[in-house]
Amino acid sequence: MNKEGEAIRVLVVDDERDIREGSERILSRIGFQLSTAARGDEALEVVGKVHPKIVLLDLKMPGMDGMEVLQRLREMDPSILVIIITGYATVETAIQAMKQGAYDFIPKPFQPDQLRLVVKRAAEHIRLTREAKKLEQEKTRTLQDLDTEKSRLRTIIESLPYGVMVTNTQGQVVLINPSCKQMLKLPPDSTAGRAIQDYIADGILCNLGLDISKGRYVDYGDIPEQEFTLSDGTYLRAIAQPVLGERKECLGAIINFIDITNLKTMDRLKSEFVAKVSHELRSPLSTIHEQIALVVGDLMGSQPQQHQHLLSRAKEKTQGLISLIGDLLDLSRIEEGTICQKPKAVKLNEVMKNIVDFLSVKASAKNQSLAFDLLNPDIPEITADPLAVESIFGNLIANALTYTPEGGSIRIEMDRAGINIRTKVIDNGFGIPEKYIDKIFERFFRVKDERTRYITGTGLGLPIVKELVTSLGGIIEVSSTLGQGSTFTVLIPIQKG
Repeated sequence: MNKEGEAIRVLVVDDERDIREGSERILSRIGFQLSTAARGDEALEVVGKVHPKIVLLDLKMPGMDGMEVLQRLREMDPSILVIIITGYATVETAIQAMKQGAYDFIPKPFQPDQLRLVVKRAAEHIRLTREAKKLEQEKTRTLQDLDTEKSRLRTIIESLPYGVMVTNTQGQVVLINPSCKQMLKLPPDSTAGRAIQDYIADGILCNLGLDISKGRYVDYGDIPEQEFTLSDGTYLRAIAQPVLGERKECLGAIINFIDITNLKTMDRLKSEFVAKVSHELRSPLSTIHEQIALVVGDLMGSQPQQHQHLLSRAKEKTQGLISLIGDLLDLSRIEEGTICQKPKAVKLNEVMKNIVDFLSVKASAKNQSLAFDLLNPDIPEITADPLAVESIFGNLIANALTYTPEGGSIRIEMDRAGINIRTKVIDNGFGIPEKYIDKIFERFFRVKDERTRYITGTGLGLPIVKELVTSLGGIIEVSSTLGQGSTFTVLIPIQKG
């Protein structure tokens, strides 16, 4: 173990001699103690002797590869911070290594400043970890006291109708109230003291609880709510947040559990009702619409202008109802999880080109320009449901065409942003008032003013888009200036999860 104030030892493991010697020269000049190894088995021997705190590890080596060395290092000493050295072709493998416990990665070829930055960051992490442990030891009153103190606060917590679970910084449960035991179907005599995964079967929630406990969330707004199902069909919602001390340091996490089984049942019944009614209405409405269209065509010119106007309005209204029913059915399928169930390899740039070609006729009818700019030719395939992808961007581009006046322009830009494909739909149309930006993804919400009052729509297009983007693991953002246009930005991960 390194004593306080002693230089941190770094081990560089790479079969390239230049990398080893260069790293040793760069890092030794800024106060680090260096050891090197050319092979995986040699690295494990060095670790056993010098006990480094940081390991720079190449993934591609003869004999034992980097992933196996990483696994062995995690078994020997989980506190070692492993920084993966990777080439461009192994970036995805580096990301996989991060998921298996690596601290960071640095791509080849790297500059001295890049190496110094990533190693200094790891050293700072070690320093902060030491300080956190010291602060924890100095506290005379810890969260464990809550489990033994028969205080009024504990009585209140145990009487709450909602489940309450509190963990410490290691992810161990230090308090669990009776409602929580009941909701999680735990034996009534269950006691605190074990790891969080011994109480919660849902892996995603366990990982979230561990991350919060260890202080990896500093903003409450970043913490997602989790819903999960127990084996008996019970639905629970978990809301978690960090427990902060007097100095705003993280002392653990508190997780509240709410039984939402009845809400889920009502939501399912609502969706079934909407789907049933929609199916029953769509067929007769389509027939009425076709008959009105036939009458309009036959009587055009032979009837008074007032009658022609009434028939045209009836035709528009029935078409609006048919569109509304279609959108309601789409939402029902999304909520039931029956959409995005056929993922396959999709070339997003080709899908976008087809959508633009298809909608160019609509753009030409309004004398609008519609262009697709591929800013980065290296757009990889994504795994997604092609129909979902077409629905997302078809809706966004069609909206841009609708809410941009004649002679306007719509531009679609696509490039790569890290692990995501970024697509922007940019128009110079009417724009959205700032007070409505946060509401446009709500169901049935439509901005109505003098310029848009005669535009028909269901108010469900953007909610459908948001649900589909979320189902693909992506995010959608919007920026807009009234009278100047809007930009919708969609980020879809290359590999979901």
